[in-house]
Amino acid sequence: QVQLVESGGGLVQPGGSLRLSCAVSAGSFSRYTMGWYRQAPGKQRDLVATITSGGSTNYADSVKGRFTISRDNAKNSMYLQMNSLKPEDTAVYYCNGRLGWVDYWGKGTLVTVSL
Repeated sequence: QVQLVESGGGLVQPGGSLRLSCAVSAGSFSRYTMGWYRQAPGKQRDLVATITSGGSTNYADSVKGRFTISRDNAKNSMYLQMNSLKPEDTAVYYCNGRLGWVDYWGKGTLVTVSL
């Protein structure tokens, strides 16, 4: 059974940084397209960034230049470095893994950007 576990969320002031991690229990992690999504209170879940098995990345316009997605296949892990955080980045951040047509999700980690 594939499991995804996020960590690294918390409270940070505007302009600060956080690094999220996603640990994945999957025998073929390197084949997965991985991604981060976020859901703010009362809003839909939106794409933040994705990284393919080959390392190609894609970002939402709202985070380009501030967030960096990466993966370490040797550690079955994915990361999201978040810099210059804004209050509007406040949300629950979810780790996603996709292999073929199957999606796997973590339970999420809360990021709060506030004074």
